[in-house]
Amino acid sequence: MTDLFSDAHAAALDAADLLRGFRDEFLLPRHDGAPMAYFVGNSLGLQPRGARAHLETALRKWEDEAVEGHFTGDAQWMTYHELVRDPLARLVGAKPVEVVAMNTLTVNLHLLMVSFYRPTRERPAILIEAGAFPSDRHATASQVEFHGFDPATDLIEVAADEPNGTISIAAVARAIEANRDRLALVLWPGVQYRTGQAFDLAEIARLGHAAGAMVGFDLAHAVGNLELALHDSGADFAAWCHYKYVNSGPGAVGGAFVHERHSRADVPRFAGWWGHDPASRFQMGPEFVPAEGADGWQLSNPPILAMAPLRASLELFDRAGMPALRRKSRSLTGYLGQLIDARLADVLEIVTPRDPTGRGCQLSLRVRGGRDRGRALFQALATRGVLGDWREPDVIRISPAPLYNTHADVLRFVREAERWAADTL
Repeated sequence: MTDLFSDAHAAALDAADLLRGFRDEFLLPRHDGAPMAYFVGNSLGLQPRGARAHLETALRKWEDEAVEGHFTGDAQWMTYHELVRDPLARLVGAKPVEVVAMNTLTVNLHLLMVSFYRPTRERPAILIEAGAFPSDRHATASQVEFHGFDPATDLIEVAADEPNGTISIAAVARAIEANRDRLALVLWPGVQYRTGQAFDLAEIARLGHAAGAMVGFDLAHAVGNLELALHDSGADFAAWCHYKYVNSGPGAVGGAFVHERHSRADVPRFAGWWGHDPASRFQMGPEFVPAEGADGWQLSNPPILAMAPLRASLELFDRAGMPALRRKSRSLTGYLGQLIDARLADVLEIVTPRDPTGRGCQLSLRVRGGRDRGRALFQALATRGVLGDWREPDVIRISPAPLYNTHADVLRFVREAERWAADTL
């Protein structure tokens, strides 16, 4: 019988991994001179080795050409955001006209809600999940208040209805149906940040639209993690960050999607010069003529030095392909689940759905025994070169990212947790 806990078994799984060479494309943080077992790609992805070259190219262009860098060469700054348009569209399953890299996640959510949250006295409500990431709740509550309504009644939060704190699609459907005459907007995550649960976005879009609401998605934990089909989902809009699984650096420029059916529509928006039709932008006229598609939601010119690392990361995603990355991700999380069930079931409870279609890279692990025990385990792992992510009150999030994590990393995490548990008996 195969020994799941042997180095040989983990090594065999890694040897069979067709994506194993991508690990060398990243700079791994080190602990006591050796690479860490880094499982925090759901918070900050690792630096691609190619990011430095793209950044240095932009810096040299600034040094050598100054303002003329806007207009010269293949990487001219005037059209720099277009360099990431096609690979970004491939990554999220959209048409190129539907995506743009701009701003940051919450800024983009607000800008898109200006267009797609248009409340009336009859339809003032936004529906989100209970326990949403604080920034999403802050954004939606403030939008409700800005329009003169009350979040206490007009921000509808769908409570978890499953044992581990996850939310069934049936609960979402019930909440939409119960509020169908009041809903202006459904804003839902692609992956819930605390539980790691992935959702059927096309079904949520269908349910929301059937009730007469607009539908948008926060894909912070989904982009670069799941195989997305944003265009086919029918969503009106989506926003995300690139510093997690897309490995574009701390505070990286974000991304936005606007479905093509809105691309030429007379959609209200906050306007800025860079969202103006580029054919007439430099005529400097007073009337705003929006650029086609998602580009028309831009406000200011793209931050070149912040966008350069995104180019490096998207090149890797194009080479690897999301189908292959998802296959490896399922192998990594499946292996992690097997090891926990076999050796750590009395220490860790897997909160994330067991069905691989209901999760991405992340397994959220509730530490049995409460917060103090959980913090002790989390800190002990860090001192041993195994880095996960803590979420109050008692959850450690472990997210093996398929571009750079290995089955050997997963085995190392479980071994160190098992040693800690034995030492604390």
